[in-house]
Amino acid sequence: MNFLLTPDRDPMGNAILDYYKKGKAGKLRVLSSMFDEDEIPVATLFRTKEEMSPLERTALDHCRGRILDVGAGSGCHSRELKAQNQDVTAIDISSLSVQVMQEQGLSATQTNLFDPEFKERFDTILLLMNGSGIIGKVERMDAFFQRMNELLLPGGQILMDSSDLRYLYEDEDGSFVIDLNSDYYGEVDYKMVYKRIHGETFDWLYVDFETLRYYANKNGYHAEKLAEGEHYDYLACLRKL
Repeated sequence: MNFLLTPDRDPMGNAILDYYKKGKAGKLRVLSSMFDEDEIPVATLFRTKEEMSPLERTALDHCRGRILDVGAGSGCHSRELKAQNQDVTAIDISSLSVQVMQEQGLSATQTNLFDPEFKERFDTILLLMNGSGIIGKVERMDAFFQRMNELLLPGGQILMDSSDLRYLYEDEDGSFVIDLNSDYYGEVDYKMVYKRIHGETFDWLYVDFETLRYYANKNGYHAEKLAEGEHYDYLACLRKL
């Protein structure tokens, strides 16, 4: 889980750099074995606070102290926090994304959240844009909270959004048909493609709030749902008990 992306294997980073330099970018394709092909409009990665979802705006309003923006991409959240004179550090596994953030005057470093060599500590750890995805699989939830123990200052908080994918399994009568003997229904695989650049397939976790709360409590954290979106998405605040 400690890998970093090189430019030749970094579709999103190349798309972000193109848009930043040229004001436009090609199609950023998203492939999955579970869903039809999708596309990320690259312009949305540079959205302002006014263009962000209510969940994102709520998360930014709850940030305090020394802030870590995880998987920051183009730096849209860090940019808004810096404009509010907040102390924010951005990290991303993409060297190209980090380059774009640094050129915008943001404090950004190429590193992986799970790299033990990254030892700074923070009051707020921010994981947005389905931030739970970075965990990958439910079986890695305990390792995630152990890592949070290493990075959070006393009294610190994690602000993370996610979605409950159970709606994909909803029957016509409103019941849910989920195979309990299969893998957790929120575990998804993705691959991105930009122009001729193909990324590696990666695991992404959408976790329902009750499952998140279970693992939070198991690892000594209190989970609070701060807000709900319009489509099974939510924002959670996690604090050490």
